Amino acid sequence: MQLLQYVVVSCLSSTESLLQSLAFTKQPGSIVFPVDSQESNREVMFSCEAQGSPPPLYRWKLNGTAITPKSGSHYSLSGGNLRISHLNKDQDAGTYQCLASNSFGTIVSREASLTFAYLENFKTHRRSSVSVREGQGVVLLCGPPSHSGDLTFTWIFNEYPSFVKQDTRRFISQETGNLYIAKVEPSDVGNYTCVVTNTVTKTRVQGPPAPLVLRSDGIMGEYEPKIEVQFPEIVHVAKGSTVKLECFALGNPVPSINWRRGDGIPFSRKVDVRKASGVLEIPYFQQEDAGTYECVAENSRGKNTVKGKLSFYAPPHLIEKPQGVQKAIDDSLVWECKATGKPKPSYRWMKNGENLEPLERVQVANGALSISRLTLSDIGMYQCVAGNKHGEVYSNAELRVIAVAPDFSQNQLRSHSMVKEGGDVLIECQPKMSPWGVISWRKGSEALRESNRVSILDNGNLRIQNATKADAGLYTCVARNQFGVASSSGTVMVKEPTVITTPPSTLDVTVGESIVLPCQVNHDPSLELKFTWFFNEQLIHFGNHGGYFEKVGGQHSAGDIMIRNIQLRHAGKYTCAVQTKVDSISIAADLVVRGPPGPPTSIHVEEISDTTASLSWRPGPDNHSPITTYTIQARTPFSLGWQAVTTVPEVVGGRRLTATVIDLSPWVEYEFRVLASNAVGTGEPSRPSKQARTKETSIPAINITSAPTAPKVTPANVSGGGGSRSELVITWEPVPEELQNGPGFGYVVAFRPYGATGWMQAAVPLPEASRYVFKNESIQPFSQFQAKVGVYNNEGEGPFGEVVTVYSAEEEPGRAPTRTRARSLSAYDIEVSWKALPWNTSRRRVLGYEVSRYWEKTAPEEAASVQRTVGNQTSAIIRGVKGSSTYYVSVRAYNTAGVGPPSATVNVTTKKPPPSQPPVKVMWNTSDSKIILNWEQVKALENESEVTGYRVLYKCNRHSRPTVMETNTTSVELSLPMDEEYFIQIKPFGEGGEGSSSRQITIPRIAGPNAIGSATKVSTLSALSTIALSFTARTSL
Repeated sequence: MQLLQYVVVSCLSSTESLLQSLAFTKQPGSIVFPVDSQESNREVMFSCEAQGSPPPLYRWKLNGTAITPKSGSHYSLSGGNLRISHLNKDQDAGTYQCLASNSFGTIVSREASLTFAYLENFKTHRRSSVSVREGQGVVLLCGPPSHSGDLTFTWIFNEYPSFVKQDTRRFISQETGNLYIAKVEPSDVGNYTCVVTNTVTKTRVQGPPAPLVLRSDGIMGEYEPKIEVQFPEIVHVAKGSTVKLECFALGNPVPSINWRRGDGIPFSRKVDVRKASGVLEIPYFQQEDAGTYECVAENSRGKNTVKGKLSFYAPPHLIEKPQGVQKAIDDSLVWECKATGKPKPSYRWMKNGENLEPLERVQVANGALSISRLTLSDIGMYQCVAGNKHGEVYSNAELRVIAVAPDFSQNQLRSHSMVKEGGDVLIECQPKMSPWGVISWRKGSEALRESNRVSILDNGNLRIQNATKADAGLYTCVARNQFGVASSSGTVMVKEPTVITTPPSTLDVTVGESIVLPCQVNHDPSLELKFTWFFNEQLIHFGNHGGYFEKVGGQHSAGDIMIRNIQLRHAGKYTCAVQTKVDSISIAADLVVRGPPGPPTSIHVEEISDTTASLSWRPGPDNHSPITTYTIQARTPFSLGWQAVTTVPEVVGGRRLTATVIDLSPWVEYEFRVLASNAVGTGEPSRPSKQARTKETSIPAINITSAPTAPKVTPANVSGGGGSRSELVITWEPVPEELQNGPGFGYVVAFRPYGATGWMQAAVPLPEASRYVFKNESIQPFSQFQAKVGVYNNEGEGPFGEVVTVYSAEEEPGRAPTRTRARSLSAYDIEVSWKALPWNTSRRRVLGYEVSRYWEKTAPEEAASVQRTVGNQTSAIIRGVKGSSTYYVSVRAYNTAGVGPPSATVNVTTKKPPPSQPPVKVMWNTSDSKIILNWEQVKALENESEVTGYRVLYKCNRHSRPTVMETNTTSVELSLPMDEEYFIQIKPFGEGGEGSSSRQITIPRIAGPNAIGSATKVSTLSALSTIALSFTARTSL
C-alpha cells in the first residue's frame, strides 16, 4: 500500500507546475426578485466562478439540499452559473450555495438568498370619517397591504397631486405609514389617502380615502405633548450602515422635537437632525455611535421624553486566514483562523465541502485547526467559516501531503568546498524526501568517522573544524527513508591561509604632501586576492573623493594606495581588507596630518579707548604643529575689507592669548578677528568679534571712557546751484564717521551775497546731511553768492572749509527754438534740427535742448520719448524708431530750473525698412592672393526699401574690428594675403538702412595655390585643396 501511495504522489509532484488548487473568483450574491415583473420569462442567475487546474466542476445547493438540473427542469448550469427560469415564489425562495470541485478537493461559496418582492392591493375600499376638535391631535392610520420588500409612504390631501407636506405640525412615519397631525386646524379638513410604494418592484397602491371632519362641540384646550411616534427600546445597527430614528408628538401648542445622547456627548458632524420631520439620521454607523438616545417633545404645557438604545453589530471579517501548505507524511499541521465581529464570531471547518468533525488526530479550538500524524487521506481543500448571527465569511486553503524517496536532483552537494588550513567548513546536505529519513557520510569509499573536529549535525550537514591538509578529499552524503536511498558527492580543498606582512603603523604627514599606505600579503598562489580600503570605516571609492586616492600596488600580492595632496580632513584610520575565496583579513594604520592651525575662538573686546582696544581669545586646534604667532586684523564700516593692525606687543607669540590694538580712530565701530600661524602656515581667521565703538561712555566688558575732541576735517566738494525760484542751494560731501571725532556731529553753513562783508550762518545737526537750502523771496534769479561749510560736535566747533562761489536758482528759458526741421535718415533714424537761442549767462541760461517725439500729434506730454542735447548744439539724431511710420517732433530749451516752451511741432515719415532677407548662395574662391566673393541678388519685399548696394565686412581674427567695403554689384574681389584665416559677412543696404547679414563665412588659411567654396553644400576635394562651408542661419558680427 505504501508503494502505491508513493507512486501516486511522485506522479503528482512531477506535474505540480501544471496543477492549481481551487479558489473562487466570483461568488453568488443575494437577489430580490420583483413578483410584479412584466417579463415573459421570469428568471434569475446566480454567478459562480472558480480558478483551478484541472478546471473545476460545479454543483449547487438550495437550503442545504443538492439541486439536480435535469432536462426540462427550470434549473440549468452555464459554467458555474445557476440559471433559474419560470420562477416560483413558493418553491425557489431560500438560501443557495455553489460548490466547486477538482482533483484537489471541493470548496463551498458563501450563502446567497433569493427572495421575492411584491405589494398587494388594499383590502378595504371605504374608511370611516375621523371627527376631531380644532386644536386636538389626530393619527390617520395607513394599514399597508400584504407585501415583501421595503416600502415608502406618502399621503394625498383631497385630490392628486396635492400631497401632504411634512413640517413641525405634520409627520408621516416611514415605519408604519401613519399620518400624524400634532394640532388640527380648520385648513386640515378634507379627505386623506395613503399611498404605498414598493422600492423594489416600483409598484404603487392607494388606500381608501379617510375623511377628516371638525366637531362642533368646541375647541380643544392646551395640553402637554403626547409622544405617538417612538423608536424601539433596542435597535441593532450594522457597522457602516445608516440608521434613522423617528419621534413625533401630539400637543397644543405644537410641540418642538429635540434629540440628545444619554451620555451627554454632543453629536458628530455626520449626524443629521431633522427637527421639522422628527427624524434623527446617523450615516456610516460605528462603534462610538452606539448608546442611548433620547427624544424630547416640549411645549408650554410640559414635556415628555422617550429613550432607546442603539446597539452596534458587525458581521465577521477575517483578519488571519489559513494558507495552502505542503506537508510531509506523518508531519503535523496547525492552521490559524481569526475574525473580528460583534457578537464575537464562532468557527467551524469544512473539508471538501463537508463539515469537518473532530477526531483523535483532528482538533478545532478557537478557530485553529490542528491535524497530527498526517496521512494521504488528509489531502484536500479546507475552509474556515467564521460566523455570527449577522453573517458568515469563508477562507480556503489546500493541504498537500507528500511521500517522496530521497532526491538530490534539485539540491546537489557543492562540487568544491574550499577552506583555509585551520579554518572551519560546513557542507550542506539537503535532499528532498518525505518523510525525513537517515543521513550518513562517506569520505572516499570509507564511512566517515566523527571526532571532536568532524561532526554530522542533526539536520544532516557536515561540519569540519580546524581543518588540516588531511581533511582534503571526496565526501559523499547518503540519504535513506522507507521509499528509497540516494547520494551526492563533493570535494573539500584545504588552502594555505592569507597573511598580511605589512605591520600596523602610525604615519605622520604635512598638508599638501603625498604618501603611500602599504598593504602586502603572503597567500595561497591558487587563490585570487581582492583588496578593499576603508577610511574611518567608510568604503573608499577610487576615482571619487576629488582624485586624492589612487591604487599604486604593482604586484599581485600588494594592495598599496597613494593619497595625493593630503588635506586635514584625510587624517584618521585607514583599513586594508584582503579577501580570498576561503578567508579575509585586515590591517589598520593611523594617519596624522599636520597643517595650519584652526581658527581661534571666543574673540572678546575686553577694553576700548579712543585709539586702543584690548582683545582676548581662545586657541583653535593646532593640527599637530604648535602655534607660533597670532595676527590681529580689524575692519570698520568704511574700510575695504580686513586690514592688519598694529599691536602691543608687536609680535604676539603662540602662548599669548591677549593683545592690545593701537592707532585706532576715535568714535568708530570696529570688528576684530585673529589668525593663528605655526610651522606649516597660517590658518583660517576666527569669527569676527562683536562691534565695539570708541566713545566716552563706559560699557561693561566692551568699552571704557575715551576723550572725544572737536572735529578737524571739513567737508569736501562744496558747491551749489539749482533749486526752485528764490532758493540758494549749497551742497557738500559728508564727513566720514571715523573723522567726526565724537558724538553730536553736525555742519555750520555760512553764506553771503557776493561783495557783502557779513556772513549768514545756519546749523545742520545731521552727520549724514549733504545739502542746505536757503529760501528768501528777495533772492534774485541766478545771483552770485559766496559760501563755506564748517563742522562741530559735542566737544566744540571745528574749522570752516574754503570759500566757494555758488549761484541762486535761475529761471527756466522763456523762448522756444525756431526753424525746427525733421528728416528721415533711414527706417530707424530721424535727424532733427533747429535754430539755437542766444547763449549767455543771464538769468535765463540755456544749458541744452530737449527733443520730444510722439506717435500722435495730440498725445499727452508724458507719453513722449525725450532725448536731451548738451550745449549750443542745433541738431540731434533720434535712433531706434520704426520704419514706414509717422512721428511728431518738437524742441524746447532747458536749464537747471526746468524746460522752456516747446517749438512748433513738425512731422516726419520714416523710410521703408531695409531688406529682411540675407544674401544667400555665397560662393568664394581664392587665387593669386585674392579672395573673390559672389552671391545672389537680394530682392526687397513690397514693404521694404530697394537694395542700392552691399557692404562686405572682413577681419582676420574674431576679436579685431572689421574692414568695410561697399559695392553696388553682387560680387567683390579682395586682395588679401592667404596666410591668414578670414571671417567675412555681407549685408545689403538701401535708403532704409542696413539689411540682414549673411552668416559669418570662415575662409581658412590656404596652403595650396587655390581653393573654392560655397554656402550651400559641404565637400572636400583633397586634389584641388577644396573647402566648402554650409551656412543656413543669419548671424551678426
